[in-house]
Amino acid sequence: MSRILVTGAAGFIGFHLSQKLLVKGESVLGVDNLNNYYDVSLKQARLAQLFNHKDFQFFQLDIAHQADVAELFARWKPELVVHLAAQAGVRYSLTHPHAYVDSNLVGFVNILEGCRHTKVKHLVFASSSSVYGANTKIPFSVGDRVDHPVSLYAATKKANELMAYTYSHLYELPTTGLRFFTVYGSWGRPDMAYFLFTQSILSGKPIKVFNYGKMRRDFTYIDDIVEAITRVIDRKPNTNAGANSPPYKVYNLGNNQPVNLIDFLEILENHLGVKAQKELVPLQPGDVPETYADIDDLVKDTGFKPSTPLHVGLEHFVKWYKSYYTM
Repeated sequence: MSRILVTGAAGFIGFHLSQKLLVKGESVLGVDNLNNYYDVSLKQARLAQLFNHKDFQFFQLDIAHQADVAELFARWKPELVVHLAAQAGVRYSLTHPHAYVDSNLVGFVNILEGCRHTKVKHLVFASSSSVYGANTKIPFSVGDRVDHPVSLYAATKKANELMAYTYSHLYELPTTGLRFFTVYGSWGRPDMAYFLFTQSILSGKPIKVFNYGKMRRDFTYIDDIVEAITRVIDRKPNTNAGANSPPYKVYNLGNNQPVNLIDFLEILENHLGVKAQKELVPLQPGDVPETYADIDDLVKDTGFKPSTPLHVGLEHFVKWYKSYYTM
């Protein structure tokens, strides 16, 4: 049994990952600040599921508070850390920039320092497909340059990768960054497009289809995401590669099968049994028209390839949504 710290444990991915680790027999310490970026009751409902496991502990803590993070690491001494806590959302970063500085930059330094001083065996942290920004080469490869972020959120995630690399180089801290591609599924985030679409369609409200529907996304089901994370946790980067090659790695975590937004909506409509009222609008600032993950490195190193078909993942989501909101 390993002691694993999961930050953002009340969040979408953190909740599912914590569940999977607990089922595997690991000891999980969950951390989350339970902020009101979206419905706190949903976060509390996720935590209620985790409290059913005897090896789960939870601390409500803001990672931007240096002293609290340092005390947590000193007391609990985690062997492994999966850092998922962050201020999420591309569009929110246009109006609330300081939230991203506090959580994604200051908070990340605090986590890095905690890992450094307690000699954590492996830090796995969340990056994002948004780091590819204005890139036009498809599919997006981890070897591509990512110097043109088009949102502050994306810039903070790129900064996280640079910061993690530096700590790996200076302190031989094994770190792995995961660039998530449009994660969806049960217990998801209400600010994400598929969730908002579902709410609006069922309530008879029109939905905004950005870029006039000319969008493609590499939708990745949550179960595939957590399976990939658990495999990455067990595979820390090479620690004997020398000073010019620190123990640092980045992977794309995507389904490797981008889908047109209009096709996505058609599948969602079929599962809901309701047609959407579509309002075609321009591309939003900070958004990109297409995401597509090259996952060759992930498959080669972990032997795992995300494979859940979109219609299956959306069927599971719709069943959960109707059950959770008692519709």
